[in-house]
Amino acid sequence: MKVAAYASHAPEDTMNPFEIERRAPGTNDVSIRITHCGVCHSDIHQAHNDWHNTRYPVVPGHEIVGIVEAVGADVTRFAVGDRVGVGCLVDACTACPACYDGDEMYCERGSVGTYNGKDAHLGGHTFGGYSQRVVVRDHFVLKIPTNLDPAGAAPLLCAGITSWSPLKHWNIGKGDKVAVVGLGGLGHMGIKFAVALGAEVTMVTTSANKGEDAQRLGAHHVLLSTDRDAMKAHTGAFDFILNTIPVKHDMMPYLRVLKRNGTMVIVGAIEPIELHIGGLISGRKRLAASAIGGIAETQEMLDFCGEHNIVSDYEMTSIQDINQAWTRVQSGDVKYRFVIDIASLDA
Repeated sequence: MKVAAYASHAPEDTMNPFEIERRAPGTNDVSIRITHCGVCHSDIHQAHNDWHNTRYPVVPGHEIVGIVEAVGADVTRFAVGDRVGVGCLVDACTACPACYDGDEMYCERGSVGTYNGKDAHLGGHTFGGYSQRVVVRDHFVLKIPTNLDPAGAAPLLCAGITSWSPLKHWNIGKGDKVAVVGLGGLGHMGIKFAVALGAEVTMVTTSANKGEDAQRLGAHHVLLSTDRDAMKAHTGAFDFILNTIPVKHDMMPYLRVLKRNGTMVIVGAIEPIELHIGGLISGRKRLAASAIGGIAETQEMLDFCGEHNIVSDYEMTSIQDINQAWTRVQSGDVKYRFVIDIASLDA
């Protein structure tokens, strides 16, 4: 079926109206009318070919919330009218050791991204949520708790799970002292989750104004990384650091504030870093990295959000204003996620 969407056709192109093809639902598929799609910085990187792997035309969007319109004959978990979500994955082998462990994002045969992935059904590459409809294998469809604001729930499918997964993997909870570095789409979710899990949370930021906002979000303390005396006073203070800074930066100031046996997890920057190993040796500290979570873990996060009424802070935008929204994302001018009202595609 033909579906209205927005696409980019070249690295220097803007997003413009485009028509894409969606497959007819198979026996294990769920057809979804998209109502909301979060705007991730990855959308911009992919459209601009910053990672040198983009297939054009690109229709971004992997923070999708919508309503089930049809289900295949073998689908039992979803029914027409259900509110559902689709995150960063739409397929994987589901049989390799990684998939068996619930880590579909690390599928040893290759997971399929919601956009810019290999489309095994129609050929070519997958198209994402900047569109009216999507058809997805039921294994990769998620239930959105009915009490959650659907627009605020959309960013949970990427920003949320990216922050949640390392907190759960390293068993963060009551009694842990956690620092969240960087207050953006990931960082603001990291604060909400770590607080709800029972940790004592400190926001580490370069901006006093962001510190005020961090406390509004639930942070117990604020630490200015530009204040050398304050950073020195926090030497060895934290059990765990969630580092959400999206660009290359000096790791050493943050490693110094880790406790012995502490862990810092990178979820933001993917550029090469310079690291003095002495910062790890002195205290048996660990530097790790984490991507999104698997499907079961993402559903666990959504259920937790339903129980604790947690959603992303967001600003709504229309699809017609997506280019302006992207410009603001690039300048850090959003608190803390744009969400597209996909109904605007009908306008």
